[in-house]
Amino acid sequence: MGEETKIMRGLDAIRLAIEEEMERDEDVFIMGEDIGEFGGPFFVTEGLLKKFGHERVRDTPISENAILGCAIGAAMAGMRPIAEIMFADFLCVCMEMIVNQAAKARYMYGGQISVPVTIRVPFGTGIMGAAQHSQSFESWFMHVPGLKVVLPSDGRDFKGLMKTAIRDDDPVIFFENKRTYFLTGEVPLDKDFTIPFGQARIFTEGEDITIVALGAMIQESLNAAKKLEAENIHCEVIDPRTLVPLDKKTILNSVEKTGKLIIVDEGCKTCSASSEIAAFVAEEGFHLLKKPIIRLNTPDVPIPYSDKLESAIVPNAKMIQENVKRLI
Repeated sequence: MGEETKIMRGLDAIRLAIEEEMERDEDVFIMGEDIGEFGGPFFVTEGLLKKFGHERVRDTPISENAILGCAIGAAMAGMRPIAEIMFADFLCVCMEMIVNQAAKARYMYGGQISVPVTIRVPFGTGIMGAAQHSQSFESWFMHVPGLKVVLPSDGRDFKGLMKTAIRDDDPVIFFENKRTYFLTGEVPLDKDFTIPFGQARIFTEGEDITIVALGAMIQESLNAAKKLEAENIHCEVIDPRTLVPLDKKTILNSVEKTGKLIIVDEGCKTCSASSEIAAFVAEEGFHLLKKPIIRLNTPDVPIPYSDKLESAIVPNAKMIQENVKRLI
C-alpha cells in the first residue's frame, strides 16, 4: 500500500509541516513580520494564528535584528522557534545574530547549549521584486561553520525538509525559492514524514550529462531535459536539497557515469553555490571529467525591475539546452 498524498502548492506544504510540528511539540512557535492576521507576504502562515493563538504565532516589529535576537535567545532557553525573514535581502540587517551568535554558540559554550532555530527565508526572482527584494544569498551562509543551509525545490521536499529543520538541534537557514511556492505536486500526509539532511535527490537518470540545479532551476532543468530527450540526449538532473551538509557522493557518482557537469544556480556567479560545487568536483573528481564544468548563473548585476530584463538574465530551460548541446 503506497503512501497517502495530496496535491498542493509548495507554500501549502510548508504550512502543513509547520502546523504538524506545532501540534507535535508545544515548544515550537513562529515569529516574524505580518505572519499573524495577514499570513505573511506569501500567505505561508495563513490560518495558523486562528489555530494556535498569539502566544505561538507572534507578529513582530519591523526589525530583523530583533526577530532573530529573540528567536535565538528562545532557542538557547529550550524553545524551537521558527523565525521568518520576509525577504532574503533583509538578511543583511541581521547578519550579526546569525553569523556571530546562532552559528557559534554551541562551539563557544563547549556544547553545553544548542540553538534549535529555523530561519525561513523567501528568496530569488519571479515577482518583479527588483534589486532589493530578489537576491539569492544562500552561498553566504555556506561559508559560516555551525549553520545548516537547506534549499528545497518542490512541495514534497518543502514538507520533509522543514520538519527535519524544526527538529534539528542546530540553527538552520531554510531558503524558499519564491517561484516554487506556486508549483503543485504530491505531498505526503504522513505526520512522521521527514527527509534527512545531506541526501540529494535524483529527479531524472541519464548517462550523457549531469545537471545539478538549485530551487526553481530544477524545473527549468527538467523542462530542458525533456526536450533534449527527444534529441536522444539523456540528462541526469540532481537537486542537492541541502547545501550544508552537501551530498558530494551522489554528485560525484553521477559525474563518474556521465563525464560532464552543468550547474544551474539562480544566484550571481561570483562566489555562488555553483562555485563551491564546481570546486569540490574539480578537486575530488577531476579525473572523472571529460569536458570542462559549465556554470549557469545570473550575471553579477543587480536584479532589474522589468520582467523582460529579469527573464533575460536568470537561467532558463533554453539556456540549459544550448549549453548541454555545446558540452555534448
